[in-house]
Amino acid sequence: MTFAFVSSVLLILILLWLVLDFQLGKKKHLSIVSRNETAIIHGNFDIFTHGKRLFADYFHELRNAKKHIHVLFYIVKDDCVSQEFLSILKEKARNGVEVRLLVDRLGSWKVKKAAVKDLRAAGVQFAFSNTIKLPYLFYSSQVRNHRKISIIDGEIGYLGGFNVGKEYIDEEPSLGIWRDYHLKITGPSVNFLQSEFLIDWSEYAGGNLQADSTYFPALEGGAVRHQFMPTEAHHLEQNYLSLIGQANHSMIIGSPYFIPSNQILAELLAALKRGVQLSIIVPFTADHMLVQEASFRYLRKLLRAGATVYQYKKGFYHAKTLVIDDKICDIGTANFDKRSMFLNKEINCYIYDPAFIQRLVDVLKKDINDSERLTLAELNKLNPVRSIKEFIAAIVSYFL
Repeated sequence: MTFAFVSSVLLILILLWLVLDFQLGKKKHLSIVSRNETAIIHGNFDIFTHGKRLFADYFHELRNAKKHIHVLFYIVKDDCVSQEFLSILKEKARNGVEVRLLVDRLGSWKVKKAAVKDLRAAGVQFAFSNTIKLPYLFYSSQVRNHRKISIIDGEIGYLGGFNVGKEYIDEEPSLGIWRDYHLKITGPSVNFLQSEFLIDWSEYAGGNLQADSTYFPALEGGAVRHQFMPTEAHHLEQNYLSLIGQANHSMIIGSPYFIPSNQILAELLAALKRGVQLSIIVPFTADHMLVQEASFRYLRKLLRAGATVYQYKKGFYHAKTLVIDDKICDIGTANFDKRSMFLNKEINCYIYDPAFIQRLVDVLKKDINDSERLTLAELNKLNPVRSIKEFIAAIVSYFL
């Protein structure tokens, strides 16, 4: 047998294994997940759109914690911002505050053994979530915990798109100013964030803390009507289909990665057909290979049907939002892509308060003013390199 023949057989076997691993892993995942959401509750909200302001507030609240700090991030890097963050957690743990830190195994691959050892030596309880495990190695490597939530003393919650690293405070020259949306929340719904964190913590660190009332203080309600929607597997796609189907007049989608499923694309086209004005905000500059090219095939169809697409040019646009008729807005951790819809663990907040929605719409208007319209003529220009990238991106779009 020739080397070429053996290599071909091995490649076929590897591809077959990948397909079987993924399909069987997905089937298993779908069989064990269940929907979980809050009723409509009332709380108080602030929104941060700039990393420096967010982290100044966040680090201040961490330093003021008296009882317990529970943190889940997709990405924690190894740089000056991350080191300050970890130093605060270690200091609080040494001073007697219960500190639990859960980070995604692949997203936070830069958190090294030495850093974990230092955290644990200081008293921080640490775990990696969504580790790669048998029997479905490939599938488990793709299912990430993309949530970013923090709960401080059971009274203050944070949720949104920011991770921990220098690019999130504008210190990555290739990306410039980082534009994102992150919520600070007080009120009874913080208990739900606490519960979701403890569910994830139990899965990867062990122990059941749900019955411990010290983590769930009685909290006064606020003015903003909202509910939380944690998702994984296929749940997010169903949520988006429901929201889009409710649109009568207008819809704004903001996402760094626009790679919808076929069902979502069909629902968006149906909304345009019934007269809904659809505006989409995406970055002008991409931060990952092929994600921009993957979006073009969908954006062409929507542009032809009358949608308006804006490419944000004042830095990098990483915000994740959906606004329906100025009556419902969705802010959270999920991107408008197949990975968030079918693979990642996400958590989003649906807000029904007119005053808050108007505040977000004002933010979106500013972002649109800092954008440039993408035209069908531009997308249809002859560009062989882009065409090749689009072809490759279409094949792997599920995993981008």
